[in-house]
Amino acid sequence: MNLKDKVCIVTGSASGIGHAIAKRYVADGARVVIADLKLDAAQKTADALTAAGPGKAMAVEMDVTDEAQVNAGVAEVVKAWGGVDVLVSNAGIQIVHPLQDFPYDEWKKLLSIHLDGAFLTSKAVLPHMYAAGSGSIIFMGSVHSKEASALKSAYVTAKHGLMGLSKVIAKEGGPKGVRSNVICPGFVRTPLVEKQIPEQAKDLGISEDEVVSKVMLGGTVDTEFTTVEDVAEIAWVFAAFETNALTGQSLNVSHGWSMT
Repeated sequence: MNLKDKVCIVTGSASGIGHAIAKRYVADGARVVIADLKLDAAQKTADALTAAGPGKAMAVEMDVTDEAQVNAGVAEVVKAWGGVDVLVSNAGIQIVHPLQDFPYDEWKKLLSIHLDGAFLTSKAVLPHMYAAGSGSIIFMGSVHSKEASALKSAYVTAKHGLMGLSKVIAKEGGPKGVRSNVICPGFVRTPLVEKQIPEQAKDLGISEDEVVSKVMLGGTVDTEFTTVEDVAEIAWVFAAFETNALTGQSLNVSHGWSMT
């Protein structure tokens, strides 16, 4: 299994988990699209990954909630590199509030980025994958695709939704050679998670250390954070796996937090 010369779009990949996935793909010889809201950051990442090789990267500005921009970005990739073999729908945010205090506009914003973004990017790449007779779509879920936590009503709802969307794509795409999977990380110490620590401490009335040790890592077998490299390796496996044997499946990457 390898990704040599495969065209892989990774959304939200100028930093964090998406960056680690893009780096892993380029290291395997893939042609990787850094699709990010901030074009300058995407270009900087693409330049660095291309310099590292052996694969290469290009930058595309993409707001995953904007259908026209998503379609234009995918068209730019197809024009440059001839098709799309892999989509990793990774772009996401986190907003935490008790349900009764959750602002509706923030609820809609989070669901739009996670769910509309996954839908729009999948819709844009599927015709190209169908034409080629192969492809892999990977959604960045979470252990919260299978579990729930206080304060995260919007996030849990969105991540559960990705599971359903992935299964539909697996059913529709299977006869046409397109696979679909969900990666379900536990807590990864990215800026997204760092931001949550003081927020949850305030909302739950506990210390930041307790948020880390009890809320975030209390369900693990070793009180360890998942790393971006852990997640990237699973993203590589799903992308490089060549048959439908794993399609429609999800995999927890969580140090034992949730074993479903």
